[in-house]
Amino acid sequence: MSIADEFPRLAAAQFDEVVTHSYVRDVALASGRTIALVTLDNGRDHTRPSTLGPATLFELGDVLEAQRGRAAAGQIDAIAVTGKPYFLAAGADLSNVGLLPDRETGAELGRLGHRVLGLLHEAGVPTFVFINGLALGGGLEIGLNADYRTINATAPAVALPEVFLGLIPGWGGAYLLPNLIGIEHALKVVIENPLKQNRVLKPEQVLELGIADAMFGAPSFLEQSLAWADGVLGGAKVERPNVPGRLERAVKWDVAIGIARKSLESKIGTVALAPYKALELLQGAKKASRAEAFAAEDAALTELIASDQFHASIYAFDLVQKRARRPAGAPDKELARPVTKVGIIGAGLMATQFALLFLRRLQVPVVITDLDQGRVDAALAGIRKELAGLQEKGRLDGDTANRLSGLLSGTVDKADFADCDWVIEAVFEELGVKQQVFAEVEPHLSPEAIIATNTSSLSVEQIGARLAHPERLVGFHFFNPVAVMPLIEVVRTPATDDAALATAMRVAKDLRKTAVITRDTPGFVVNRVLAKLLGEAMHAVEQGTPFETVVAAQQPFGLPMDPFVLLDLVGLKVGAHVLDTHHGAFPDRFFESKALHELAEANVLLEKDRKGEAKGIDKKAIAIVKRHTPKDATPYTAEQLRERLEVGLADEIHRMLDDEVVVGAEDIDLCMILGAGWPFQMGGITPYLDRVGASERAFGAAFHEPRIAGPAA
Repeated sequence: MSIADEFPRLAAAQFDEVVTHSYVRDVALASGRTIALVTLDNGRDHTRPSTLGPATLFELGDVLEAQRGRAAAGQIDAIAVTGKPYFLAAGADLSNVGLLPDRETGAELGRLGHRVLGLLHEAGVPTFVFINGLALGGGLEIGLNADYRTINATAPAVALPEVFLGLIPGWGGAYLLPNLIGIEHALKVVIENPLKQNRVLKPEQVLELGIADAMFGAPSFLEQSLAWADGVLGGAKVERPNVPGRLERAVKWDVAIGIARKSLESKIGTVALAPYKALELLQGAKKASRAEAFAAEDAALTELIASDQFHASIYAFDLVQKRARRPAGAPDKELARPVTKVGIIGAGLMATQFALLFLRRLQVPVVITDLDQGRVDAALAGIRKELAGLQEKGRLDGDTANRLSGLLSGTVDKADFADCDWVIEAVFEELGVKQQVFAEVEPHLSPEAIIATNTSSLSVEQIGARLAHPERLVGFHFFNPVAVMPLIEVVRTPATDDAALATAMRVAKDLRKTAVITRDTPGFVVNRVLAKLLGEAMHAVEQGTPFETVVAAQQPFGLPMDPFVLLDLVGLKVGAHVLDTHHGAFPDRFFESKALHELAEANVLLEKDRKGEAKGIDKKAIAIVKRHTPKDATPYTAEQLRERLEVGLADEIHRMLDDEVVVGAEDIDLCMILGAGWPFQMGGITPYLDRVGASERAFGAAFHEPRIAGPAA
């Protein structure tokens, strides 16, 4: 009987799966013992990681059942699982989950994972997993179900990213991990890391936490792992540093869960389902039996797979994984010019962030200029201090830090930019200032050099109005903090030629950023959408709507911060300037906030505690806004304002698409996910607006065709 016979619905479903096969060979150990080594391999090259779909799990289950029989017959002394070069497994094959025909079939997927991976716990002989490379989600859970684990020192990433995708670790991870490394560490791996731009663990951390019992380097990782396993079979003790004891279970466990819940509520609100489901499972892992915990994982996974949030997450995941790699509207990449030296105009905070990023990613000479040598010298010192800090943290070795420092220089003489291939400005957000610095530097540049502006709201075409060769100018809009935020809006003017655009796209890729091409229009994509949100927020409070009501109205969007925290972060004067720019361009649709200008002059909005955390709206700010409220103003309820926001956003995005600001709605979704923190579980702003009916109310249609129904809820 095959494992597949136990799961008839999954076995009958038709999936286009790249099957990862399970190849077995017996390895004779030095002691004379025999270990059955199962290698997972999808037969593709190193660019296609192994994944775990139903057919893969059926085959792996049958192989493990066969090895269990051999173990019972005394033919082998242990079982081990490893992967093809560079990969153990990148988790479940999510490409087919959206095609599950009904809830019952979805329920089988969780049970199948538990059934197959559970064979490593019920093998009758010790089991090992040699984590030779990437191990994400179900890939890591293969290891957690085994008795022992080793990790390759060169493995690029180990993680449980399910919460990021609107799921939970559903093949044992939510129970096994906290009982292996303690609740506080498990909370970080299962919930905190996925919600921090999908942060992963490095091999050293995997070992330190006790997820792995030993770490070995390449190229002899497998040989060393086998020898280590032989020692364990011979009685060598394995110490695990963070296995929870009685005190942790009695006291710390529930306290840690409570703290994590409050942290989630304050940071992401209560819209997202997956983090709270994961929290419930981690809490239950304190007392539940293995069978009870796995049944709870099955129930949670079934519920989430059937939810709109999961399907929205998969849409967002596909955008980031596929569309981001093939940018819409990009010219032939062969037109890109080489960049062998970078020039940065400006020596402020943004300029120093640019310099550090270009140095680390491009590893070419970088020269900074400003009007004052003192500012230049201070910037250089700051960048070198950052390099030294990265070296201290072990993120750069000494030779690399010294080499990058040697590539950095500063000047007040624009003639020193003569051999730069790429020049980007980071000066004040004023049109005249940007025009002037480009006019001063252009005469010194070669005809092949590309010029980039980091403007966030000004017209790129107008910035280049005084250039002799405006065809070489592109917008190159970073988001702050530069090192962290993954998006760059690449702005094409009517004059920008394909060579300049192709070079900008190549530079963005080399910087390890995602680039989206936009037309030269106020706010481009992200700031135009955010300006709509911020403008409506200020309009509402000036109409007498309580600040708390405005925050509540926007909470269903699931954005990482409310509009007033966002205004405080970007700066009140910057926020006022952004709103003014959009009101000037579209006066009938964007609000002009006189109250915001007064708040900016007084530099008051949020009341903060000693740590700088927002406690609420400052009473002075409330008084300032009240002075701008007309006597006949009518406040909004949260529901009224939410509907107004949704319809306003749908209308504005529809206009952006009509004006061909970007190629498609998917590009706006990608920009909002990567540039504004639009949550994965919301699936992009345009699918959300479709789901709530705002698109229909705004323009009588939808941004997307209705998706084929997934598992019934």
